Amino acid sequence: MNRIHSNTAETIYIAPGDLHELVRGEEQCLVERLTPVVRRQSVMLDLSRVDRIDAAGIAALISLYGTAQNAGNEFNIVHASHRVADILTLVGLDHFLLSHDAAPCPPDVECAEMPAA
Repeated sequence: MNRIHSNTAETIYIAPGDLHELVRGEEQCLVERLTPVVRRQSVMLDLSRVDRIDAAGIAALISLYGTAQNAGNEFNIVHASHRVADILTLVGLDHFLLSHDAAPCPPDVECAEMPAA
């Protein structure tokens, strides 16, 4: 399940609780689920539960970022695990993808559930 909380009318916060690895074979599902969303509005994607990412996962994030930019929206990674943040920094994508000023979905605010598929 995804916890979703709209921070503004134009930005949505998505925390895919079922995503623990963003690797080849897992990345396409994320792209398919989020591409329509990033075309409609800006997205903050919480990757705090993702322990592993590979080149396919990085490519998926770049694809979502590009799709959002082409639609005039923003796409940011928030609360990336240390491992994911280190890899994005190593490949030079931290300046484009990582956001450090986003708060998680507040516990006192009801977050909507979005089916995984």
